[in-house]
Amino acid sequence: MTVFTLPDLGEGLQEAEIVTWHVGEGDHVIADQPLVSVETDKAVVEVPAPYSGTIARLVARVGDVLAVGQPLVDIDTGKAEDSGAIVGRLDADEKPRPVQPVAPPAGGDVIRATPAARKLAREQDIDLSRIEGTGPGGVIQTTDVASAAPRGVAGEGLRGPRRAMAQAMARSHETVVPATIMDKADVTAWDTDENPTLRLISAIVAACAVEPALNVWFDGKNRQLHDHVDLAVAVDSENGLFAPVLRHAENPEGIAERLSALKAAVKNRTLTPEALKGGTVTLSNFGMMGGEHAVLVVSPPQVAIIGAGRIGDAVVWHQGQPQKRRLLPLSLSFDHRVVTGGEAARFLAACRADLERPSIANTET
Repeated sequence: MTVFTLPDLGEGLQEAEIVTWHVGEGDHVIADQPLVSVETDKAVVEVPAPYSGTIARLVARVGDVLAVGQPLVDIDTGKAEDSGAIVGRLDADEKPRPVQPVAPPAGGDVIRATPAARKLAREQDIDLSRIEGTGPGGVIQTTDVASAAPRGVAGEGLRGPRRAMAQAMARSHETVVPATIMDKADVTAWDTDENPTLRLISAIVAACAVEPALNVWFDGKNRQLHDHVDLAVAVDSENGLFAPVLRHAENPEGIAERLSALKAAVKNRTLTPEALKGGTVTLSNFGMMGGEHAVLVVSPPQVAIIGAGRIGDAVVWHQGQPQKRRLLPLSLSFDHRVVTGGEAARFLAACRADLERPSIANTET
């Protein structure tokens, strides 16, 4: 018997959450076939079987959070038995038994479930006829029953992206000394089909060139300035908040396509851990959903996040008379441990100046 532990997934990741088992107890696996999918830092990673053998026991269950090095699964690397004979966990004093059909509801089909799955269903008063089995031949396994178990009225723990978000926000609260300044950019000169996100990206790049003190990392002791802009772009999704990184945002070539690809990866849950790391500054364009200004949360080691609110019309004093103008609210939150108020003000002023330019030619819309 060999115990396979959660491997080092790289990029300094220390833990992962079990999302989906691709095998069940009693299954025969071969080396490198998909074993389990885990989620770490908002990205889903598929872990392959390290060697061939028979799954003796799934140590971790869906929803468990494991540290690197903790047991995942017991694999019997001896001669594999008939994988169709036994599926499911056995009690210490229980002899192997074949999967047996459960008596179907009147007029229904035969329900196939493992002994352990039937036992768990009885304990939790779960109707097996309402569960779709994921085991060989559609056999219901313990993981299927566990996924169907009621959560109860007391609530449930945060999982996946929401757990990662909670941890990131807690880290920020513990370390960053936040401050926020706000302004509005007059975007009346924009064409009606101007892409606000692309304009914001251009403005942030311009502001980083004017005031590079906000395009840095700070670890509490050392400040690292960057000569490029790797822009983390906040993307809202039904699974939670993601901030994939648009590499070298200062390079306009193909930027619309690159941004679209990142958003599609968020939607399809195909982001890699690397796609979420290394941002030097963050953009949150929340105005497309609502809101004017915001006090945003800085994600260390970054020191700044720029928020864009809802564009709207307002009557303002312009060129000696009141006029209706189009205004874009801007919010800049920064880590006051390393960024001065003057540096933040110059950065926001440069961002505003770039946004107030007439429409720019965008062949990549």
